[in-house]
Amino acid sequence: MGHNIKIGKRLVGKGQSTFIIAEAGSNHNGDLDQARKLIDIAADSGVDAVKFQTFTADKIAARTDDKIMELGDEYDIADNLYELYKKLELPREWQQELQDYAQKQGLIFLSTPFDYEAVDQMDELGVPAFKVASFECIDIPFLRYIAKKGKPIILSTGMANLGEIEEALEAIYSEDNDQVILLHCGISYPMPVEDVNLAAMDTMSQAFQVPVGYSDHTMGITVPVAAVARGAKVIEKHFTLDRNLPGPDHKFALEPDELKAMVKGIREAELAIGIPIKKLVPSEEIHYRRGRRSIFAIKDISEGAEITEDMVAVLRPGIGLKPKYYDLVIGRKVRKDIRANEPITWDKI
Repeated sequence: MGHNIKIGKRLVGKGQSTFIIAEAGSNHNGDLDQARKLIDIAADSGVDAVKFQTFTADKIAARTDDKIMELGDEYDIADNLYELYKKLELPREWQQELQDYAQKQGLIFLSTPFDYEAVDQMDELGVPAFKVASFECIDIPFLRYIAKKGKPIILSTGMANLGEIEEALEAIYSEDNDQVILLHCGISYPMPVEDVNLAAMDTMSQAFQVPVGYSDHTMGITVPVAAVARGAKVIEKHFTLDRNLPGPDHKFALEPDELKAMVKGIREAELAIGIPIKKLVPSEEIHYRRGRRSIFAIKDISEGAEITEDMVAVLRPGIGLKPKYYDLVIGRKVRKDIRANEPITWDKI
């Protein structure tokens, strides 16, 4: 899946372990202490990075009274989109403190920027990569601005077709930045499993020759683990302290024990993928000898006798001649006495 990309001290891409991002997003609910607790959970779960989102309502949404801005009953903290963003803003003065707190726990700190000032602030903080949200992947001027910073870009591609992804990559490449990881993504909260289309990762990998990962909004951990088995090099997943907290991103996020289980599942899937060679492995050795069958005498056979079918059987263990030699054994003369329940070997016939 293309060349490897360096994020902090981690290489991401072919032959590397999956880069797992725990997405805190707006689940801090405007509470710095809650934001710190989220970082604790991420560190405890064994992920590589923790990510927040940096946006300001005025720079992300127009204050239009178009009906599209009205939110249904599923949003418990706001009636319209602008108001929702206003309530979920991450105070920018927290960023340095959250980054320091994350780094002390061995985590890479990331935050998705949604405006130009946020890009500058992330750059000043020295984040090792920029994450671009699916909704922004068609904002060509914004992508160029981020690309100019010369850092790796993790680009979510929810709702995008191949043409739109190609335009996004051209914009980034035009600024002499070829450090791009594409994330396949589904934009529905939660995302129905039957709409995920993990197979699209294969298409993206073949088309663009860059590392491809998956940003997940389904319930549970099955789909991200399956994505890793299918070749995802990055996994991003929302998490929360408690799914019942108020706010739009809690209800489809993982709770702490589930985040830990996802990381464990991903690491086990990586181990299970292994190598493409079909062969006996050391842990199977005993069963190879004990459980496979071979040719045995089932009655005493005297020296010089000709072996007939009623004298032998194919039985466990596999310490005699393999069953494929059965037809060669029948009709052979015996060189020395063979007792019942003795394996037939070449030196005896």
